[in-house]
Amino acid sequence: MLDAVLAATHFLAIFVLITFLAIETVLVKREWMPVAAARLARYDIVYFLSAMIVLASGLARLYFGAKGAAFYLSNPVFHAKITLFVLIGLISVYPTRRFQAWRRAVLADPGFVPEAADLRRVRSCLMIESHLLVLLPILAAFMARGLGLH
Repeated sequence: MLDAVLAATHFLAIFVLITFLAIETVLVKREWMPVAAARLARYDIVYFLSAMIVLASGLARLYFGAKGAAFYLSNPVFHAKITLFVLIGLISVYPTRRFQAWRRAVLADPGFVPEAADLRRVRSCLMIESHLLVLLPILAAFMARGLGLH
């Protein structure tokens, strides 16, 4: 039963993460500004929190799940998946910092609109995150079936 609860928690957190990444990606457009500039920092907090729940529930599955840590830790696909998750997290730092700056700018000037180049850079990061995120369930499926093990 615990394994099912951990899996459900993990999957729900992943769905929330994907939802808020999609929301951010849609809102990083000039036509949604300045209203979106004020909201993106709040949405990014939900994105971050869902990523932390994904990580925590994934670690709980690692240590308390049905397959056990030995199954995962000996599999290079598991390590590739974790590395990819960390890479996505590192890429997300730039948009997070920009969202916070935009929020402060909107508080100072309610008509604030980020520069077009800034919007493009942030959107590019979000798109890279989105595309890399697609690889995670593929690696998870491989890992769950023992690919990468001797």
